[in-house]
Amino acid sequence: MAVTATTAHQAPAAARPTRIPLPPKLRAPGWYRAALFEVLGFAFGFGIVVLIRWLMHDHPIIEGHAITIVELFSVPIFFLVGIGTCDYWLYWAFGRPTRPEDHSSHGAYSWRDYFRVNTDHKVIGVQYTVTSFFFLLVGGMLAMLIRAQLAKPGMQFLTPEQYNGVFSVHATVLIFLFVIPVFAGLANFVLPLMIGAPDMAFPRLNALSYWLLPLGGVIMLMSFLAPGGSFASGWTAYAPLSTTMPVGQLFFSIGVQFAGFSSIFTALNFLVTIITMRAPGMSFFRMPLLVWANFSTSLLVVIATPFIAASQFFILLDAGLHFHFFDAFVGKNINGNVLMYQHVFWFYSHPAVYIMMLPGFGIISEIIAVKSRKPIFGYRMMAFSLLAIVVLGFTVWAHHMFVSGMQPWIRIPMMITTAIIAIPTGIKIFSWLATLWRGVLHLDTPMLFALGFLTMFTLGGISGVMLAMIPFDIHVSQTYFIVAHIHYVLFGGSLFTIFAGVYYWFPKMTGRMFDDRLGKLHFWLTFIFFNLTFGPMHLIGIQGMPRRVAEYASKFAAWNLFISISAFILGASTLIFLYNILVSWRGGPRAAANPWRALTLEWQVSSPPPVFNFDAVPTVVGGPYEYGVPGAVHGIFKSPAEAQKVTAGTFSTPPSQESHP
Repeated sequence: MAVTATTAHQAPAAARPTRIPLPPKLRAPGWYRAALFEVLGFAFGFGIVVLIRWLMHDHPIIEGHAITIVELFSVPIFFLVGIGTCDYWLYWAFGRPTRPEDHSSHGAYSWRDYFRVNTDHKVIGVQYTVTSFFFLLVGGMLAMLIRAQLAKPGMQFLTPEQYNGVFSVHATVLIFLFVIPVFAGLANFVLPLMIGAPDMAFPRLNALSYWLLPLGGVIMLMSFLAPGGSFASGWTAYAPLSTTMPVGQLFFSIGVQFAGFSSIFTALNFLVTIITMRAPGMSFFRMPLLVWANFSTSLLVVIATPFIAASQFFILLDAGLHFHFFDAFVGKNINGNVLMYQHVFWFYSHPAVYIMMLPGFGIISEIIAVKSRKPIFGYRMMAFSLLAIVVLGFTVWAHHMFVSGMQPWIRIPMMITTAIIAIPTGIKIFSWLATLWRGVLHLDTPMLFALGFLTMFTLGGISGVMLAMIPFDIHVSQTYFIVAHIHYVLFGGSLFTIFAGVYYWFPKMTGRMFDDRLGKLHFWLTFIFFNLTFGPMHLIGIQGMPRRVAEYASKFAAWNLFISISAFILGASTLIFLYNILVSWRGGPRAAANPWRALTLEWQVSSPPPVFNFDAVPTVVGGPYEYGVPGAVHGIFKSPAEAQKVTAGTFSTPPSQESHP
């Protein structure tokens, strides 16, 4: 009988150790494995700190704050690994065979697919948008607490520390977890369709970008449960206040890191997608202005966001390892500089205002062109003005610091650049007005919100130019005039464009039409009570009403009661929006492929779009806004061979006869 030789690396079956496989629910990525990995992450973080303390012989520098910081990083990261956002990269890093993309995690076939890691840009867009609106509700409820506290003089039901925490979390949640990511959500859904791409350039990175967002939000909201209360240093987290706050301040610094990385990954994805995945024939000057706006915004995000990450790492190093970046005196030596924090923070946070505005400019451009049935006036100048804002946005950061104690000579150039940056914004306002002039206006819900934006943002821009003037800024600094200005810019500017965009693309995203009567009711309540809420703040601000205070002088009592009542009605108007969207999503009338008769590519496919967007290759043959031009077509749909002929100019069929219905 022949005996088979056993190689060194092939042990007999009886000699091999028996492996007990994990249950399928813990082996496959998902919520079960994510829960297990969170426990492992906690143990890993705790073990790391214990090991370092042992190696350093329990050096006092490694204290409780350091443990909290490590855990707040390790647990979310292990959650991301557990839910499956990092599997492909981990397989590659450890030298194991990577699984080919079988598109099993692409597309939504039931509501459950929206609660899993998904690589379809349309699903991710819906995930982003819905999650962001959840944080809008959270931030809005905190705003109602603020206005209830301020309805009359004196302390009502919040202590001063609790009030500081409520308004700090309110601002942080709405800026970092609503306004910035909701624009990313709308663009995630629409932008690849607009440029004729089947998906984003990096689908896995796109999924990771989304899942970083709710983690950052949960960390920020968990600060209310921290010993000593939530972070209460304002959304700016100025040092040295933020370095001496209770442990809840760490939740802000780390939550911002997760939200920031989400923004950076998304921006990189947008840039690569726009540059490399445009349909045949789509030159840069055939791109819709929404694409231009997100291209410009992504440049801002990639350049500016690392600065806020750096500012918060400084805070963490000060709090956890006593680096003393912001301690003015350590022993006998002058060491830290608190103004350094403000310079680093505002070098991000003023461009962040444009990160929260430029995508809205693109949304308004799309809606105004379609609803007035006219080409955008000065299309190329609109695109160049977006890029001008990107450049000028980095030259104005210190106008937030006119009363900070910095060198007085810096004020003058910052005043000049702040006034200059109004020019490209003014170009946009006049281009939109010229587009509306003598147009055939369709005053439905998206158009009403677009017109409301024009009014509110113009008023916010006027008060911004006023604040650029040094004497006036010094007079109203730390008053309610600043509160009024920022809300006219971010609520009247950003939120009006967000509502306009959601209503405009709702039929494309869901395949259903919304109730236009409820939409108009939502607009008028929002428009009227927004002005009644924030308009009077200009007046009491000039009169000296301080911001960021839990109680105030009795002479401001009547105005504050009026503002609080208006704010409650403004908040209630959002419930109409939620009811309209939820009911329409479930049972609204079926939407046609192109209910607005728009020319851009996303409206030339079914509503909702196919899983991979296009059944045939789109070829762009004209501009996106040629309304009123006989026979004008933006794109045609052909087989790959025919598309190549069209691009080369050898296809004989007139484009106007080949347009998609």
